[in-house]
Amino acid sequence: MWASLFWLAALAALSKACTPSVTTVSGSHAPATVCSGALIFSDEFNEFDLEKWQHENTLGGGGNWEFQYYSNNRTNSFVHSGNLFIRPSLTSNQFGDAFLTSGTLNIHGGAPADECTNPQWYGCERTGTPTNVLNPIKSARVRTVNSFNFRYGRVEVRAKMPAGDWLWPAIWLMPAHNVYGTWPSSGEIDLVESRGNRNMLHNGLHIGTHEASSTLHYGPYPELNGYESAHWIRRNTNGYNSNFHRYQLEWTPDFLRFSIDDEELALMAPGNGGFWEHGGFGQGRDISNPWRYGTKMAPFDQKFYLIMNLAVGGTIGFFPDGVSNPSPKPWSNGSPTASTDFWNARNEWLPTWNLDVNDGQDASMQVDYVRIWAL
Repeated sequence: MWASLFWLAALAALSKACTPSVTTVSGSHAPATVCSGALIFSDEFNEFDLEKWQHENTLGGGGNWEFQYYSNNRTNSFVHSGNLFIRPSLTSNQFGDAFLTSGTLNIHGGAPADECTNPQWYGCERTGTPTNVLNPIKSARVRTVNSFNFRYGRVEVRAKMPAGDWLWPAIWLMPAHNVYGTWPSSGEIDLVESRGNRNMLHNGLHIGTHEASSTLHYGPYPELNGYESAHWIRRNTNGYNSNFHRYQLEWTPDFLRFSIDDEELALMAPGNGGFWEHGGFGQGRDISNPWRYGTKMAPFDQKFYLIMNLAVGGTIGFFPDGVSNPSPKPWSNGSPTASTDFWNARNEWLPTWNLDVNDGQDASMQVDYVRIWAL
């Protein structure tokens, strides 16, 4: 009898301690029980846990025709002194300069961890020519797609942005299952993006290391993307490369709130018409609302996973043409040889990366920790 009473009391205490949460999770590192306020995913980067972080392996350029290719290599991703480093390097350091204009990169691997992760945009095999060189930069992009997906919660990533011309660091979230269709129908949450240029001006504003942004991408198809009404910028005259900052997201069934160092950057709380109405997608168009059977937060009412990467360049316009930079932008966004133009100007941008100083830490995105709590 006393034993039964003991277990009943223990169960009552456990039930009282664990308040149900609206957060849902999945993946190999997802907790079995989700309690409100509990830490449900974290990495302090005391070691590089490759069960938590899967490397992308692709030449595809992120859909933006960026100039890097991603692989699993400790030159480009490693843990040191409690921080994760995502560091750029030159492809020619591994294969030689001549390989860029005549070699073939085939990154189909035999082991599961070596498989090409994105075949789109010639992502698994390319051959270089004198007019279109192979991806001249190597870098890394890691994600929790297999280990941890979640819907609703509080995210905090303490990180230091890199410095170096045309570097493009990003910490962001993508949908686990594309419930509402292919991009951008199922959404994208950009926690933080920045640019590595130390002295780049556009329309009189410093848009390099002094600027960090958060963005939501959503829309019925790529040509209708509502990001322009969901893009927020904060400037820091010291530069986001000079110190670590805490990039934060509070994601609930009613709103998404972005903050930096506990200071709110943006609050997105759609009305009853949801993101369809907010984006104005139905105005003058005979198209279907992909979120009509979701909640008002759709597409941001499904599980997402975390991505961290360091890209370089690209032709999508993230680096606008006509910017003022100590070394002019060496390619135009409409150029069919943008990657080659960028590579041919390496004597101008490569010294700004300081790769030969302190193991290239200046040019590395450094992540102190990742923490995610249930609501």
